[in-house]
Amino acid sequence: MTDETRPYGASDRPEFLPAGEEPQGPADGPPPSTDAYGMGPGWAPPPLYPVVPQREPRGPNIALFAALAVVIALVAGGLASWGTFLLTRPSSGIDPGYALSTPSKQPTARPPESVAGVAAKVLPSVVSLEVKGNSEAGTGSGFVIKGGYIITNNHVVAVAGQAGQIRIRYNDRTSSGARVVGRDPNSDIAIVKPDGTVRAPELPLGNSDGVVVGDPVIAVGSPLGLSGTVTTGIVSSLNRPVEAGGSTGSDYALINAIQTDAAINPGNSGGPLVNAAGEVIGVNSAIATVGGSLLGEQSGSIGLGFAIPVNQARRIAKELITTGTARTSRIGITIDQSYQGQGVRIATQTEGGTVPVTPGGPAAKAGLHAGDVILEVDGQAVSDSRELIVTIRSKAPGDQVRIRFRHDGEVRTATVTVGAAPAPSARPS
Repeated sequence: MTDETRPYGASDRPEFLPAGEEPQGPADGPPPSTDAYGMGPGWAPPPLYPVVPQREPRGPNIALFAALAVVIALVAGGLASWGTFLLTRPSSGIDPGYALSTPSKQPTARPPESVAGVAAKVLPSVVSLEVKGNSEAGTGSGFVIKGGYIITNNHVVAVAGQAGQIRIRYNDRTSSGARVVGRDPNSDIAIVKPDGTVRAPELPLGNSDGVVVGDPVIAVGSPLGLSGTVTTGIVSSLNRPVEAGGSTGSDYALINAIQTDAAINPGNSGGPLVNAAGEVIGVNSAIATVGGSLLGEQSGSIGLGFAIPVNQARRIAKELITTGTARTSRIGITIDQSYQGQGVRIATQTEGGTVPVTPGGPAAKAGLHAGDVILEVDGQAVSDSRELIVTIRSKAPGDQVRIRFRHDGEVRTATVTVGAAPAPSARPS
């Protein structure tokens, strides 16, 4: 860069000199310009200075002041109220003027098909039974049917024996004595008749043949003596061969049960299992426990409860009321308990004086013989003796069943008319 192109204010700018002395230009450069503004040749233009804009004068912000005033007023009011409370509150914390809102007077609607609606319909018909014998006592449940009779389990009233006492307690807290009309150990059903007039309404009986897995159900009874208890669940399985009542002797029963996950506990025995319409579909009779035991032991529900199908209970109840005893369905065969193959085999020889096939009995008339293997009953496979027994017992004497069986390696089908065993020895107490 040469001296001719240096901007204004460069290092060779003339300095202030003492009076009387003339400034000297650069020895090899041109003399300074005589132009008043220094705009001659060889000079750069003077620097430009920014112009600062001037603001217009403004008045006070009224909205801001108003907002601040409101905030200050609210804060001041809150502080004043809090201060008043602190100064006037009782030292004990008790506030005589304190009050809560009153409850609504409008009733809560509960549809008849809801659990609460069904329970309200069923509960007046369910009773609690207190049974005392010579050395035993217990509680159970039951429900009122036509004529003021009460259906319950045989194992509930069996402890009363011939000289025991039965006390019926109704949902309205009234009570009365009762007596056994008849009981059937093979089905675990018993009928009790209360003393005096029964004011509780009868409970309608449904159709257990129409029940399917997944149907909602409600169990009602007196578990552990807690009368009027309602639990709910679903039908979790059908046609379960289950032992009910006692495990030996006259209290032993095999039932073709409805399985449910509704909570059933000791004391629920004899109570109703109802559907969503409030109709009885089963009589609660047994529960499974972790140890594999059934209702006789004091153990809680694990979601495996069993009920006698109401169609079977209806037939047994009618026979007990009309005759005092009930018939047990049979087809007249003896089962080979040592057989381990598919199906259920008829015994091959006489055992304990009992022949494999009763001469002239239902099975003999249909063409079954000793050693034949029963595979199905009405299209339902049978895998062991218990399944065959409960399937036949669930039928009424006179009903016909289709039996598929194997004879000498050949599979055959026969129609068998169900018969009845001699009446059991159990009699009204």
